[in-house]
Amino acid sequence: MESPAATFTLAYLVFAVCFVFTPNEFRSAGLTVQNLLAGWLGSEDVAFVHYHLRRSTGTMLAHSLLPLGYYIGMCFATPKKQLFYFYQAPEGWKIFFLLAVLAPTVTGILAYYWSRNSWNNHPLARTLAFHALPQSGWRAVASSINTEFRRIDKFATGAPGARVIVTDTWVIKVTTYRLHVAQQQDIHLTVTDSRQHELSPDSNVPVQFLTIRVASINPYVKAFDIRLNSTEYGELREKLHAPIRNAANVVIHQSLSDLFLETFTSLVEINQIHPVPSNQELEPCIGCMQMNANIKLVKNCQEPNEGECQQCYCRPMWCLTCMGKWFASRQDQEHPETWLSSQVPCPTCRAKFCILDVCLIQ
Repeated sequence: MESPAATFTLAYLVFAVCFVFTPNEFRSAGLTVQNLLAGWLGSEDVAFVHYHLRRSTGTMLAHSLLPLGYYIGMCFATPKKQLFYFYQAPEGWKIFFLLAVLAPTVTGILAYYWSRNSWNNHPLARTLAFHALPQSGWRAVASSINTEFRRIDKFATGAPGARVIVTDTWVIKVTTYRLHVAQQQDIHLTVTDSRQHELSPDSNVPVQFLTIRVASINPYVKAFDIRLNSTEYGELREKLHAPIRNAANVVIHQSLSDLFLETFTSLVEINQIHPVPSNQELEPCIGCMQMNANIKLVKNCQEPNEGECQQCYCRPMWCLTCMGKWFASRQDQEHPETWLSSQVPCPTCRAKFCILDVCLIQ
């Protein structure tokens, strides 16, 4: 593949991936299906369901045009291949062109079928019909969802491609091509997984993400998973009528201090071990009086006379958990991104130390 073709292919691949899995930069620049088709989609706040009927359809159509856009771009990037002239193009490119034309054609036909009879054939309309009372239809359900979505007391979280919305009656998950809907009175919720990340992509702080399975007793409603930050777990529970089971025995950290304490512990565990004489008796931690002291502050981050940290000469008096709580309590609560790199005074002698200076004893 020639250099111009390779360059264009790489650039278009990056564009296509970013257009499908929209990052914040593309969203800020307005390069999203929602922004490009804003006039046709209407307002999400005014008509939530009808907005997503059009959004899911428009997104599918826009994404199906990406292969054809690549072919047209290659016509200019590699003029020697004569891709503008179908019968003179190489055999492989002919097949690619036919598939690139077939994808939006089939998608367009499907979109037209969905939009017939005022969107009665759309998969979302059929899903909502499963929740309708015998004497009503999916539009009555849509009206209920639209009304509750406009209320300011709803729970909403997540990026545009993976939003979670909980109203008084409904649990909704918005994805790129679908809208999952379940009625609160019919669901069972279970925490199935937890992922701990040392740093959040949006801020320099630890974060825990929970995966919750939403299963409905309605046999026509498929189960789906929602994912949210553990700090939002309490707010979610307040909005739900049903309890959330913890089948995986996941420890849920609902505050930033809880998340920091786990990260603090994991970092200290990889620090240098401080040996103590075998005849030295360890006293109970003076913070909790429940565990024996098991850490010693030893300046390991820099040379003895360098930096802000100082050598602590106190004997082991604190357990790891209490020292972590002390470290967190001395931080600027408005700037959690600085916690891991900051220094705090020893709770006993006030010598400054950082996380690298906290050593488990052996």
